[in-house]
Amino acid sequence: GPAQAPTPAPPFRRVDIALGCSYVGEGVRGLLRAFSASASEHPATLVLRGVLVRDVGNLDDVTEYKVPQENPDSSSPIVFEASAQSVSIPHAEALLHADCDGEEVTCEMSPYSSQRAGEGPSHASWFMATLRLSSGISIALVLRGPHCSSQEEEKEHDATLHPKLRIPMSKEGTLLTTVEFQSSSRNTSLRTHLGSSVTLDCRFALAPSSSLSFLEWRRQHRGSGRSLFRYQVGSTGPAPQPKVHVDVGDLLGSGDASLSLQGVSVEDEGTYICLVSTPLHQAQHIIQLRVAEPPRVHVIPAVVSFERDVMTTLSCKITGYYPLDVSVSWTQKSPEDDTEIPLSNARFSSHRQSQDGTYSITSYLSISSATARAPATYSCHVSHMALAEPISVSAHLKAPEQTGSEGLVGSFIATVIFIVVLFIVLRRR
Repeated sequence: GPAQAPTPAPPFRRVDIALGCSYVGEGVRGLLRAFSASASEHPATLVLRGVLVRDVGNLDDVTEYKVPQENPDSSSPIVFEASAQSVSIPHAEALLHADCDGEEVTCEMSPYSSQRAGEGPSHASWFMATLRLSSGISIALVLRGPHCSSQEEEKEHDATLHPKLRIPMSKEGTLLTTVEFQSSSRNTSLRTHLGSSVTLDCRFALAPSSSLSFLEWRRQHRGSGRSLFRYQVGSTGPAPQPKVHVDVGDLLGSGDASLSLQGVSVEDEGTYICLVSTPLHQAQHIIQLRVAEPPRVHVIPAVVSFERDVMTTLSCKITGYYPLDVSVSWTQKSPEDDTEIPLSNARFSSHRQSQDGTYSITSYLSISSATARAPATYSCHVSHMALAEPISVSAHLKAPEQTGSEGLVGSFIATVIFIVVLFIVLRRR
């Protein structure tokens, strides 16, 4: 039949995205670091203007953001209007539909000290917007704000200065900025198994006037850190690494700075930092990588024959798990029981660690013929963070069987009783 035409891609549309934020940092000139001793917090709104999103028919209710018609004072929320015409905003659909999708967005604005912010008599103000979604997405936006005026110009144009930040504002009382640099990561936390391959997502985009200068990936764990990958634009390229890889072609072509990690081991667990630098700016993303390996569980012996005056010990062997924390419990259930009965007389070996970093432990349950009921099922239940649900492995206690000597004695007694009864009956006749 005729070939079907490919489904057309959904059209794009530019929309405004307004986010409630907190402004952190002292506001003089907008250039002091947010983590200074005098850091303070103030309500703010970030309005991303002209963000390009896919229109799949769910944008009918989206309208242009209207700035509240009021004269701002030092206690009013600081409204940042950020033009996103030259730098694409990552995960725009997730930001736009966060409320409908039940996503929580945390937005923090802070002054940003550009490496060349202090150059010239009338330099620009810079701000950093840090966005985090409850799904794990993190976004960093570097915003170029209005030029900071000299003291003489401030006196002349005092009415146009923001009452808190003391930098020029629009007629509507907002701060007009442009997005000059953005970086993002899909995950702030990842969990993977031993021997697997994982990709730590890190991407960026720059305004046409800027360019990438440097990329570094670092790993920190338990107080120590080391560099995993470094690339300086214009250099011959990074030396090959046995386990880590960044595609330099994707890095320079599409801004994909993601790190691929092969054959994950326990030693790879830790905090990974993606640091992207331009001649003017720097942004980093932190990704927690956790290794979680599920345990293997065996109960020995699987079937136990009940014997009088004998103590039987069941062994529940839990092996190959990581991290260390594991929960082990025992239960008993006989045919007349409606539910499993918890047992508290189990003993445990010490934890053992193998060469690959995983752990193992053994739990012992002693069954006494004086108190045990047969038949019965004894179950070992194991819970661990790498398991979607607990593992339960059982051993079966069989009812006692008659031995050969016990059978002969029983037959003899029955025969004697039968002869005595028969003799009495015949004698009465």
